[in-house]
Amino acid sequence: QVQLVESGGGSVQDGGSLRLSCAASGRTFSINAMGWFRQAPGQEREFVAAISRIGDVAYYADSVKGRFTISRDNAKNTVDLQMNSLKPEDTAVYYCAARQTAVTSTENAYPYWGQGTQVTVSS
Repeated sequence: QVQLVESGGGSVQDGGSLRLSCAASGRTFSINAMGWFRQAPGQEREFVAAISRIGDVAYYADSVKGRFTISRDNAKNTVDLQMNSLKPEDTAVYYCAARQTAVTSTENAYPYWGQGTQVTVSS
């Protein structure tokens, strides 16, 4: 099993920045791709970004391209999401996810999930 714990959420104003971090534990050697998803109130969870095991491939949702950057440190078993130029529409609970095979933006392809961290962007 793999356990994921997110941190770094909070409240910022429009245009601000936040950095989310996700720490993995357990059978971390089995992890390949890691990703971030988010769920806004009353909406379904959606893909944000994902990264391959060695970081050579990264996918982003169109809504965050150019503003968010995903990165990982395999020595520390962490994946980060640097979020710049935040907008009120970025307000959501952000979830970290992991899977044992290739990177993908498909939510149901990720078997391991964290509990989520709240990000609130005020105008």
